[in-house]
Amino acid sequence: MEKSNLSIIVSSLFMVLCTLTIVAPKAEARAFFVFGDSLVDNGNNNYLATTARADSYPYGIDSATHRPSGRFSNGLNIPDLISEKIGSESTLPYLSPELNGEKLLVGANFASAGIGILNDTGIQFINIIRITNQLLYFKEYQQRVSALIGEKQTQDLVNQALVLITLGGNDFVNNYYLVPFSARSREFNLPNYVIFLISEYRKILVNLYELGARRVLVTGTGPLGCVPAELALHSRNGECGADLQQAVNLFNPQLVQLLNQLNTEIGSHVFISANAFAMHLDFVNDPQAYGFVTSKVACCGQGAYNGIGLCTPASNLCPNRDLFAFWDPFHPSEKANRLIVDKIMTGSTQYMNPMNLSTIMALDSTT
Repeated sequence: MEKSNLSIIVSSLFMVLCTLTIVAPKAEARAFFVFGDSLVDNGNNNYLATTARADSYPYGIDSATHRPSGRFSNGLNIPDLISEKIGSESTLPYLSPELNGEKLLVGANFASAGIGILNDTGIQFINIIRITNQLLYFKEYQQRVSALIGEKQTQDLVNQALVLITLGGNDFVNNYYLVPFSARSREFNLPNYVIFLISEYRKILVNLYELGARRVLVTGTGPLGCVPAELALHSRNGECGADLQQAVNLFNPQLVQLLNQLNTEIGSHVFISANAFAMHLDFVNDPQAYGFVTSKVACCGQGAYNGIGLCTPASNLCPNRDLFAFWDPFHPSEKANRLIVDKIMTGSTQYMNPMNLSTIMALDSTT
């Protein structure tokens, strides 16, 4: 009898230890939340009636399944690669029916291709999750998690989470410069439009902070005038489009200034600036140094620079995606995304201000 009881106790202890071994790494990995546009959308637009989607071949051709997932990439995108670096699984799109139960504790991706800082950006795409609605979904997410683990633990999970937000590019490409004499370009000259964008972005970031975000990576816009789509439209000899480059050069420094102001007001480094412009420009200016044959021609597309229209099954498709900095007319290849995330992780203050993600993780692990 005693022997039997002892064996039951030993086997029970073994089961508890096994459970602890399985659960411990999950408890250590921080949640991750993603907001923004097609650069970081993990597939929310698959569930919407919109033309801004990446759910057909050859998107996802180099992913584990070799099938499209809604990511605007040949494989993994920036949020996937950040998840890898922080030791977590990729976040699911918030609209995915698979996002429930324990998977909610990993975080969620609220991003939607086509959106911008302004709610009138991307209206041609019809049904997309504008940033105001992404934040409403974040609030709803917290209610769902509270029902699962309680309000206090949910607050801790959100406060300790990593957040990524990528906005701004579409406010130029798919709004101000979308058509000649666009409504916004008639309302504002470019410098005043940028001031307006920054004032609206401030409201978004304050809202995010009020919803519990305490570590937020905020990416500026990349060199928009240098993407294959813009080269096809505006470049004679492969030079970057001047109008969009001017817009970016006005927007990015004011965004950094805004983040510094917010951090001063809060009294903490909540908002971390990721200099996407410098990260992209490295391989745009010298593709060969990073193993690319070109940073001007997209792997998938048609027309000049493969920059006209969308990437479709009928498009030109390069055989080796790792040789191309751009996957489609607007979006970096997985290899380029890896270079960007390496800079996010370990880049100097030229790229990450006031600190990179490795430093953030080291600091946060001690608190």
